[in-house]
Amino acid sequence: MEPDRLIAIAADIVGAAQRRLPPEIRTLARGVAVHYERTAGPDLLAEGFEPDILGLFTGAPHGTELSQDVTTPPQILLFIDSLWDFAEKDLDVFREEVRVTYLHELGHYLGWDEDELAARGLD
Repeated sequence: MEPDRLIAIAADIVGAAQRRLPPEIRTLARGVAVHYERTAGPDLLAEGFEPDILGLFTGAPHGTELSQDVTTPPQILLFIDSLWDFAEKDLDVFREEVRVTYLHELGHYLGWDEDELAARGLD
């Protein structure tokens, strides 16, 4: 499937996931930019991330913006080609993995660690 089509599908899934969030979290979620990249770039790979990474939250978690020396605004990166490969080119699996990956990365923005994410089924 064409990358532009996958990005459009992913953006629809993210929008639907946001609409299902409780109102107080929905407002926070809409304040975090979501960027759709084909794959992780050389800069992320140089930092030690795996080439097949599905998503990444960058920036300061909510509530810590003023206490950290982070110059990057909070954002979520979703790696479309990696998600598509992970889904083995099955559109239903792709949709579900985009939803879970987005919510996982949003959880990092909310300050949840890996254990808290796993407890919510977002690992």
